[in-house]
Amino acid sequence: MFYCAYNFLSVFLLIPVVCYHLYRSISRGRPPALAERFGYIPGAELSAIRNRPVIWLHAVSVGESIAARPLLKALRSRYPEHAILVSNTTETGRGTAAAFPEKDLCIYFPFDFLPAVRRTLDAIKPELVIIMETEIWPNFTREAASRNIPVILANGRISDRSFARYLTFSWFFRQALQLFSRLCMQTETDCERIVAIGAPLGCTVKTGNLKYDIPLRQVDQGEKSRLKEQYSIPDGMPVLIAGSTHAGEEQLVMDAYRQLLPILDELFLVLVPRHPERAAEVASLLERAGIPFRRRTSLPCPEKFKKGNVLLVDTVGEMMNLYVVSDVAFVGGSLVPTGGHNLLEPASLGIPSVFGPHMSNFREIAELVLQYGAGVQVDSPQGLTESCRALFANGELRRVLGQNGLKLMRDNGGATERHMEVIAEYL
Repeated sequence: MFYCAYNFLSVFLLIPVVCYHLYRSISRGRPPALAERFGYIPGAELSAIRNRPVIWLHAVSVGESIAARPLLKALRSRYPEHAILVSNTTETGRGTAAAFPEKDLCIYFPFDFLPAVRRTLDAIKPELVIIMETEIWPNFTREAASRNIPVILANGRISDRSFARYLTFSWFFRQALQLFSRLCMQTETDCERIVAIGAPLGCTVKTGNLKYDIPLRQVDQGEKSRLKEQYSIPDGMPVLIAGSTHAGEEQLVMDAYRQLLPILDELFLVLVPRHPERAAEVASLLERAGIPFRRRTSLPCPEKFKKGNVLLVDTVGEMMNLYVVSDVAFVGGSLVPTGGHNLLEPASLGIPSVFGPHMSNFREIAELVLQYGAGVQVDSPQGLTESCRALFANGELRRVLGQNGLKLMRDNGGATERHMEVIAEYL
C-alpha cells in the first residue's frame, strides 16, 4: 500500500521536481541532464563499464564525493576487475567526482520515479550499490532488492538537526531502511538514531568516519611555492583562505581582512564560496567594498597579485590545492547557522583551522579538533579577526596546531578498512 501511494504521488510531484532541476541548472549555467536523470544513459558512455561486474557508488554532492575518495581507492585496488560507477545528484558533486581517476563512469542519480529507476538499473546492472551518508529513496532500494542487488549505506550519519525530522517521517523512511543490506554508521549515536528511524538492528554496524582517511600530506615549502605560482600569489605572502563560505559569511571575512591588513600588510585572502555559482554575488560585495580581486578562471596571468588583493575562486575541485597554499584556514558554514563544513581537509595537510560556533553537522569532528588542539573555535566575527591575528603573528603556534591536526588524522583513521570488510561480504 505504501509503495502504491508513493508512486501515485510521484507522478504528480515529478513536474515540480523537473522544473526545479531545470531552474537550478539554467541559473547556474550548467546542462540539466534530464535524460540521464530519467535513466537514458548514452551507449557510448555505458561502454566504459560493459561486460564487467559493476560497483555503483552514489555520493550526493561535493562533500560526500570527497569523503568517498578513500573508499573508491580501496575498491579500485582490491577489485581491479570490477567497473566503478559514481553517481551524483548535484552539478558540483558531478564535477568533483568526474575528476577521480578511480571511477570508470560518472552519471547523475536517477529521479526516484519507478520507470527512471528501472531504466537505470537495467542499463547498469550493478553487482553492488553503495550509498554515501544518508540518502534514502524508496523506489530505488525496493527495485534493487527485487533484483537481489545488495545496497549498503556507507559513512552514515544522522545530524542533530535532521534527527527530529527523520523521526517525524519515520513511517516513510522505515520502508526503505528495511531493504538496505547493511547500514555502516559513523558513531554509536548514529547507529542508535538510524535504528530509531526504522533500520533493522542486526544490519547496523559502527564503522567510523571515512573522512578521517583522507591521505595525510605534510606540505613542504617547495610544493607551496609551485602552487602559489600557479595561482599568481607572490611566494612570500602569508595566505588566509576562507573555504566553503555561505551567504553572509563573505562580508564578515572581508571585514576581518580589512581589520588585519594594517597589522599584517602582506596578508593575502583567498575566498572560496561553497557554491561557485555565487561568485558573481561575492564579486559584487568585493567591488562595493573597493577590494581589488581576480577570479580563479582569469588565472594564470603574468602579473602577480599585490598586497590587499583577493583571489575569488569560481571553480570546483581545487579546495585541497588551495588549502596547501594557505597558512591559516577559516572553514565556512560556521559563522552562519549552516552547520559547518569539513575541518579534516586542512588538518590532513597540517594547516591550522579557525571555525565559528555553528558546527552541528560536524559536531564530533569539531570536538576532536579542539581536543587535539588542531584549530580554534570562535563565537563571533571579532573572534575570527583576533584568532587570525594571533596565528599569523606566531609561526610556532601555527606549526604546533598543524602537527596536532596530522596527529588527529593518524589516530582516528581506519574507517575505510572497516567498510571494506562489510563490502567483501557482498562481492
